[in-house]
Amino acid sequence: MAGGAERRRRWGWYLFDWANQPYHTLLLTFVFAPYFATAVAPDPVTGQAQWGTMLALAGAAIALLAPVLGAVADAGGSRRPWLVAFSVLYMAGAGALWWAAPGLSPTAVPAVLLAFAVGMVGLDCGIVFTNAYLPEIARGRAIGQVSGTGWAVGYAGGVVALALVLALFAEDASGRTLLGTAPALGLDPAAREGTRFVGPFTALWYLVFAIPFFLWVPAAAPARPGRGARRGRVGRGLAGLAATLRTLPRRPSLAAYLAGSMLWRDALNGVFAFGGLYAGGVLGWSVVAIGIFGIVAAVVGAAAAWAGGHADARLGPKPVIAAAILALVAVCLVVLTTARDRVLMVPVGPASILPDVAFYLCGAAIGAAGGILQAASRTMMVRQADPGRMTEAFGLYALSGKATAFLAPALVALVTAATGDQRLGVAPLILLFLAGLVLLSFVRPEGERREP
Repeated sequence: MAGGAERRRRWGWYLFDWANQPYHTLLLTFVFAPYFATAVAPDPVTGQAQWGTMLALAGAAIALLAPVLGAVADAGGSRRPWLVAFSVLYMAGAGALWWAAPGLSPTAVPAVLLAFAVGMVGLDCGIVFTNAYLPEIARGRAIGQVSGTGWAVGYAGGVVALALVLALFAEDASGRTLLGTAPALGLDPAAREGTRFVGPFTALWYLVFAIPFFLWVPAAAPARPGRGARRGRVGRGLAGLAATLRTLPRRPSLAAYLAGSMLWRDALNGVFAFGGLYAGGVLGWSVVAIGIFGIVAAVVGAAAAWAGGHADARLGPKPVIAAAILALVAVCLVVLTTARDRVLMVPVGPASILPDVAFYLCGAAIGAAGGILQAASRTMMVRQADPGRMTEAFGLYALSGKATAFLAPALVALVTAATGDQRLGVAPLILLFLAGLVLLSFVRPEGERREP
């Protein structure tokens, strides 16, 4: 059983997920993204295309940074200064979204998109370092449980933050929150200040709840003997990363896993990023309705991530990953064939609630399968990696996760702009999931490291 110090380390690590989850839940998916598409951008189709372009560029920037960050993490020394720097970017980008007023001048819209991208870089680059702590916090079968619990705690944080925003701040068309009151703190509903406050709220949430991580999780990775001067760390790290990349042709399981996870993580990010935009633009949902949809997804996702961690410990991550991918493909097919006037391509009346019910069920499935997939993917990376070079492996994992982070949003933006149809814009995500599933079939459950 874990001792007191070990429990504190685990809970500090869990609470980092709790702290950063609102960027995904409130900004990327359920509140700010649909608000941007329906109130800041000229129209929902243009908004989805602009949003997709921004996510593609931010993903490309993260892909360029990730190899260096992973190399520095593997080279040893303190991760703390990097986490502090990227935390500042996270909070600055989120807080600046306050200025995204409705009907903003088209010349000012790029500044809003830039602020969001800066916060997203801070979020994802910080995770490069925190993921590397996983094999230090848990070992053996416990890794799957700890990874799943981390995602469950993160989902729970997203639920609590979203519920607070909907109850106290985000207003609907009538200017009222979910509780039927005006936005708290005297915020002006006519200027959508309640909804815009989601940016500063996300920054403050992170500032408060990231504190346990910095207090309870050790500031430095275990030092390796023979390290040289600090100024040579980046060079040594990059040299080690280059050596690892050169060995990939001789490690087909690891290569297939990195390539496959690159595709299914990219597709999953696309599902999260465009779900709220779809609900607002195609189904005509208000920000409050989309927020309730997010709560449903996050509550189910928290329970599923916890259960998925236990399934991972019992069955191993590979079958868990495969099942989650198939579930997400099914969800995308439902979304593709559902609109205000149809469900699974079957016409329904204009007053029918079936499209709304179908999308709520999709949200629950996305939350469940998404949490399970991400948690099991982290566990599989531990199994594929060389135990003596685990931090480098997570740097490489971050690189693979961001190398094509622009692909899903770029494809969604391209198809949406070309067809003028938000439904058809999600079709490329299905292909990315299926391609990842094919590559997973070549992955050995324990990788090459246990071969004779």
